[in-house]
Amino acid sequence: MKDKKFLIRIKRSPKDIINFLLNPQNTPLWIESIVKEEAKPYPPVVGTIYRNQDMSGKWNSYKVVRIKENKMFEFASNDGNYHVRYDFKKVGDKSTELTYFEWVEKGKLDEPFSIDVLERLKAVIEDI
Repeated sequence: MKDKKFLIRIKRSPKDIINFLLNPQNTPLWIESIVKEEAKPYPPVVGTIYRNQDMSGKWNSYKVVRIKENKMFEFASNDGNYHVRYDFKKVGDKSTELTYFEWVEKGKLDEPFSIDVLERLKAVIEDI
């Protein structure tokens, strides 16, 4: 599999969701396999490096390669092969459609996200 795409509706504004997602302290709240994440510089801009540590102690690193305020952001792995993009579309007064898209340029996705991960995000962010 070279790509994965999901769409989910969340009862929060795009700005609220983006701020939550880009805050590295929040990542372990909705991605169970991540125990710690950090970002430098923060707040993020194109070029910001996010590093996260999984339960086995392994660190992974990603760079912000695109960002449009309240619209979308995209990360890429250091080698540029793996990408993940989040797109946000306001729906009504208090909801957002989040499109999650991840892909690789070569090979296959080793550990693709599932809709369950985004459902967990939805539950966490709608509860705060």
